[in-house]
Amino acid sequence: MTTRPPKIPESVLVVIHTGELEVLLIERADQPGFWQSVTGSKDALDEPNAITAQREVFEETGIVIGLPELPLANLRDWQLRNVYEIYPVWRHRYAPGVTHNTEHVFGLRVPRGTAVTLSSREHTALVWLPWRDAADKCFSPSNAEAILQLPRFA
Repeated sequence: MTTRPPKIPESVLVVIHTGELEVLLIERADQPGFWQSVTGSKDALDEPNAITAQREVFEETGIVIGLPELPLANLRDWQLRNVYEIYPVWRHRYAPGVTHNTEHVFGLRVPRGTAVTLSSREHTALVWLPWRDAADKCFSPSNAEAILQLPRFA
């Protein structure tokens, strides 16, 4: 059995939204009732944050960024950073002694009606909600706070 390398404690959070400020939330498969935006760790220390964001959006939702109907310019780095304590339930994924993660926040504007195909390994359900309702539904305080910043960045 191959052992996975420890996760890098640097990640992205991508708030996927429409021009009407409806936000996509996805429910975690490993924690039913935990709703969140797209999030994921870097695959390598030198991986650019925007590349991590593109990869995670595709892996978790099937949405491809960089096509004519969804140009790369629709992915925006909000220049927000959150440093938070990693939930104990997920610390085993990181190197021993790692307790905090740095999260880089992005927004992705998509056309209303954009098709979403969830990775069943990671997520079980999706919902589009008005931004305030989406913030209220998030389990993660940093995710909720990012969604509350949406009108500022959209």
